[in-house]
Order: sequence, then structure tokens, then C-alpha cells
Amino acid sequence: MAGGDDKRTPGSSSPSSRWRKPGARYGPGLEKRSSECQKEGPCSSSPSVWSKKAQQQMVTPVQQSKSEGSLPQTVTQVQPLKSVDSPPQMVTPVQPSEFVDSLCQMVGSVQISDSLDSRSTSCASESVVGSGPGAAPFDICRGVSKCSVEVKPSLLDINREKRRAKELAKSPNALQHLRPGMVLLKNFLKPDDQVKIIKQCRELGVGTGGFYQPCYKDGAKLSLRMMCLGKNWNPDSSSYVDRRPFDGAQPPKIPEELTKFIKDAIDAAHAFVKQSGGQGTSNPLKVIPPISPDICIVNFYTTAGKLGLHQDKDETKNSLAKNLPVVSFSLGDTAEFLYGDARDEAKASKIKLESGDVLIFGGQSRHIFHGVSTITPKTAPTYVTEEAKLRPGRLNLTFRQY
Repeated sequence: MAGGDDKRTPGSSSPSSRWRKPGARYGPGLEKRSSECQKEGPCSSSPSVWSKKAQQQMVTPVQQSKSEGSLPQTVTQVQPLKSVDSPPQMVTPVQPSEFVDSLCQMVGSVQISDSLDSRSTSCASESVVGSGPGAAPFDICRGVSKCSVEVKPSLLDINREKRRAKELAKSPNALQHLRPGMVLLKNFLKPDDQVKIIKQCRELGVGTGGFYQPCYKDGAKLSLRMMCLGKNWNPDSSSYVDRRPFDGAQPPKIPEELTKFIKDAIDAAHAFVKQSGGQGTSNPLKVIPPISPDICIVNFYTTAGKLGLHQDKDETKNSLAKNLPVVSFSLGDTAEFLYGDARDEAKASKIKLESGDVLIFGGQSRHIFHGVSTITPKTAPTYVTEEAKLRPGRLNLTFRQY
């Protein structure tokens, strides 16, 4: 019962006084430790644990006081206490991970950069920017890196890669006739021109009417970022309009410098068709009609981006009836491009579109189904990733005449 057996009469001695002789001292250092324990809390060296059984038990290490050091230490063997009379204690070793965690808590937050490849990742998050209508425009180029360590190629490597691209543009396989009205110009865009085009698209893309992620009314989103030039393409209505429906932004116009690249590509395709011989080569303008582009869809694919098989058939009836070609610029990482006469990936032909390639399909190939199945990471030239600062992914410009 409460207050029964524990009640003591005046003059009764405490249990501890029965085994201690009058005038006996505690022993070297023990009196001092006892006073410290009263201030700091329970003491691990009290007489209640001085048994053989307690000496063999593993005890949790007591946190050191500030006077004994501010950092935790890794203990790997039995450490005797300062008192000679105190028994040795087994202390559980502190694991390295626990040491790091304790150190981080004491000195503050520690940030460790786990990316050394500046070409494949960016330290800044891009999960919100340009993620949907109404969001801030998506920036296709990397900003100032926040990485503590960044590996960059040398200027010698960049110039060597530029020379190689120019040599490939002059090789016999630089021009490829894929099918009637469809021509691939490998490495047609010079390295310095690729950098200029990317910078122009970036400047337009962060402004009014810039890059965003298109979505449908049911909530489905395209696996890319898009910017329209000349007229805005509406994915819900599959039509071109003067302003974007969700923000009223008017698309920028096509820069004149880009139209010059298109004219040069069409002229090169005509010359190639005429030299290749075969049916219809006597009139290359009929095989690939010339165009005056006034609209362009600029798509940026991340390394996980793709685009299903589809037809470009939303231009005016007059433009479609003339089979005016689509001119496509590829910049950045390599894409696997699919094309065919039916919406069937199993039957579609496949080609690799690399940075600097120009693909033209018009005439008999104007209404082919086409799409992008995969983007191959880390295949972009260094002059694109370092001089233009293009993010990992592929930038694609498709020009048409409305």
C-alpha cells in the first residue's frame, strides 16, 4: 500500500550508509563524478550497475559533454573510465553512416552534388516551368550551373567536332533519297548555324507565346514542349489560329534568317533529285515543290519525349492540294524517326535524325504518317550543348506554308 513499507523513522539510516564505514572516502574521482551526475542526470557508473552481469552487457554510449569535445568519435575498443575504481564498459561502435548524420546535424545542411556530367543533367529543376498552359515559358537552354563540379570539353575538342561535321556534310552519303518526294540532307546545317538557330529559338521561346506543354481538354498532355511561329496550332481543334486560346498570346513571326536556310535546303534537294536520275528527275520542282514558309511548329523533346504517328494535314486545302513540302530541322540529341503510308509502327520505316540534319517530304510523300519513337541521350554535339547551352534533348523545327 502507498506509504507503508517505505516510511522511515527519524534516526534511521539509509541503505547506502550501512555498507560504508564512518569517515570512508568514495575513492579517487568517484566523489567528483557523483556530483557531476547529479547535475547532468543518471550516471552510468553508479553502484547499482557494478555487478559481473552488468559488466558484460553492451550499453548505449553516453553523449559526451561539451568539455570533452563537440564532435562524435568512432569507438572501436573498450575504453576505461577516468576513475580507477570504475569498471570497464563495452561501448557500441558508431557506424560511419551515423557519424555522417550526426556531423551534418551539428554543422548544418550539407549539399552534395551527384552530377558530374554537365551535358546530361542540369542542377536547376524544370518540373514546373513550362509544364502546362499558364505556366512560365520553358527555357530550352541551361542557365548558370549550380553544380560544385562541372566537366566541360576543351575548345580543341569542340573545334575538332565542328570539322568532322563539315566533312560529313561533303560525303557521298550526305544526301539520301528515301522515297519519291522525300529527301534527307545529312549535316546540312553548319555547326555555327545550329548554335545561332538554337539561340534564336531560345530568345523567342522565353517570351510571349513561347514554349509550353500542349494538352487536350481531357487532360492528356503531349510528351514535348511546343512553340508556334506565324500561327498557333490548337491540338484540340487541329487547326491554326491567330492567338493561343488559353492565354491570348500571339505567336512570334518566323525570323528571316531561318527562311534563308529553308531556301538553301530546297535548292540543295532540287539539285540532288536532278543529279540522281530516274522518273520525274527532269522536273525536280514537281517532285519537291518550292515553298514560302509562313508557319512553323518548334518542338523540344526531352530525352524521354516522343510523338506518335500522325499526318500534317491542318494547313489550307490549297497548300495540301499542291503537296507543298514540310521542311524539318533537327538539333541536339539524335531521334529515331518513323514514317510510312499507314499508322502502323510495325510497318513503318526508321531513320536516325542527328543534329544538323534537314528532312524534306513533299510531293507524293506529303501525306505520310510520321512520328518520333525515341530520343538517344548524350548524342548531341558538344558545340550545341556548350556554345548554345541546349538542354539534354532534341529541338525540332518544322516549316510549312499555310
